[in-house]
Amino acid sequence: MTAELVRGQNHPLPQTRLEIRISAGNPIVAGATLGDERGTVHGAEWVAHPASPQLAGIEVPKQAAADHRLAVDLDAMPEHIHRVTVLLALPTGVGGPARFGAMAAPFVAVTGLDGAEIASYTITDLDSESAVSALELYRRQGAWKVRAIGQGYAGGLAAMLHDQGLEQGTDLAARINEAVARGMARSVAQPPPRPDGDGRVRTAAAGGATDPAPAQPQTPPQQPQGTPAAGGSIDYQHPGRRTAAPPTPPPAAPPAAPGQPAQPVAGDASGWSMDERLYNQVWGMFEDLARTTAAYRSAVDFAESRMEQELDRVLSDPRTRVGPAADSARAEARAKQTDLVEQARIALDRDLAQLIAEAEVVEPALPYAYARWDSPVWQAYQVPMEVPMALRLGDLHLPERADLRIPMLVRLPLERGLWIDAGRSGSFDGPTDSGELRRLAADAAVAIAARMLAVYPAGEFAVHVIDPAGSAAGSFAPLVGAGVLAEPPAAGAQGVSAVLAALTQRVDLVQMAIRSRATDALPPDLDTAEQLLIVHDFPHGFDDRAVTQLRYLADEGPSVGVHLMMVADREDARAYGPVLDPLWRSLLRLTPVADDHLADPWVGHAWTYEPPMVPPGSRVLDQVLGEVGRAAQALRAARARQSYGG
Repeated sequence: MTAELVRGQNHPLPQTRLEIRISAGNPIVAGATLGDERGTVHGAEWVAHPASPQLAGIEVPKQAAADHRLAVDLDAMPEHIHRVTVLLALPTGVGGPARFGAMAAPFVAVTGLDGAEIASYTITDLDSESAVSALELYRRQGAWKVRAIGQGYAGGLAAMLHDQGLEQGTDLAARINEAVARGMARSVAQPPPRPDGDGRVRTAAAGGATDPAPAQPQTPPQQPQGTPAAGGSIDYQHPGRRTAAPPTPPPAAPPAAPGQPAQPVAGDASGWSMDERLYNQVWGMFEDLARTTAAYRSAVDFAESRMEQELDRVLSDPRTRVGPAADSARAEARAKQTDLVEQARIALDRDLAQLIAEAEVVEPALPYAYARWDSPVWQAYQVPMEVPMALRLGDLHLPERADLRIPMLVRLPLERGLWIDAGRSGSFDGPTDSGELRRLAADAAVAIAARMLAVYPAGEFAVHVIDPAGSAAGSFAPLVGAGVLAEPPAAGAQGVSAVLAALTQRVDLVQMAIRSRATDALPPDLDTAEQLLIVHDFPHGFDDRAVTQLRYLADEGPSVGVHLMMVADREDARAYGPVLDPLWRSLLRLTPVADDHLADPWVGHAWTYEPPMVPPGSRVLDQVLGEVGRAAQALRAARARQSYGG
């Protein structure tokens, strides 16, 4: 039975291998400090945090997220460690709440490896604090207990570390925040929790537990995008499901044979439409694969750690170091390790088989916004009447099963810009020629831009291109030929300046109109459609003023419908030094070839990303862009006739 703790209460721990699960509703940083009998932390090496996530006996997440799992093995704790304090902090400089009082109360649970809760604690009465000591595991008379702490710090992470005796707490807090900012820049943003009633069953982890999805009320219907809302502000959020009916129940799965798992069904998550159900289902598969792989890796690590400890005990005693007894002990330790790994692999293979079966029915059912370029659904493409929930930006997979690809779906409109990295990171096996990488990066940018154009109604999405030297004219030719660009690609310093000035002015005007509730005063010729600016070959053609405008668009543009896509090699801009670091961190980095640089929002695995490139020889890109161009031309003609008739 779970013990629901209040501040200051303690509870015995019946086992030493534990998980600490944290739910906060907003992205937070989770870490832990190791202290002596008085709770004093004697150095930075006694702190587990995103930049140094593993210490003896504990592992913490590598990035900020709304949900966390910390792995704890109290038997592996050094003898001089008597307290393990779990720390929570709000990330700085990346948006989001600045104090715990502005968000839901964090919930912390100590569980066994099977998911059964041992003790839980809801941290209430927080206000201006931006960091909190949530709970501590402490050693008392040879046994371990857990105590609810709930001590908040308005001074943030640095104040909390100083309070535990760490003299270099300020420097360490800065390093942690920097690591978190880097992690959030490479992380796939977690979508809102699935609605109530989602009957999806999570795949079983190594311990056989299930993980139910969190619940959230349905999003109310919103006004069409780009139209003034009540109160005068322009609504640039996703238009939602325009129906007042309750969510359509997911289709029933066919009955399973006795002793066999249920057969997967496309759209078995709840939602207002089939697209929304498929979106929720894909994210459920993503989370399932992340967590079941984490369980497998944790089990393998534990098996290796236990074998090493048993071998160390054999070798530390001169009486058992050699001879038949030593050989038998070594063989027994290795046999235990092999048995544990085999059990973990069986559980992983079971879960992977279920996910593969699900992927085989989900992939063919995906609408074109979520589908690969080689999907037959594109052959019947027509310009849509409303914006979908999300867009597929590529595929993700893990080395445990590289053929199980998870669609990388990102909510629309984009919450942050994109960076197609034209440089070689050293982590992928791709072309070594820099010119070939730059060409592939430009092709990837065009493929993504074409997908964005394809999923917006006619007239609701505009694309601008900056190509100062014209070096990517071949890659941008499909966009130019189809007539889908707002104007020809801008070239030279003068073209760069003109495009940036126009988009900066648009951002300023819309922001001022929203703040003053005077959207009716916007110029009649202002294009309120979503805007995408593709910047190729940065920083060629950019002066200091242009760089400042670019940073401004990256920071302020998404909130008013102006999005940025950089196609650049960061090394080309190294002369700017750290001035551009916030720009790179604000963008979601993608690569033109397969690369393991993206992280999931639950566990932080390094996922291999594959861009949504058009298959060689396929004409699907020209076909789709042709439809978009014809729809845009028809809309312009209709507006011209209306203007002439008026």
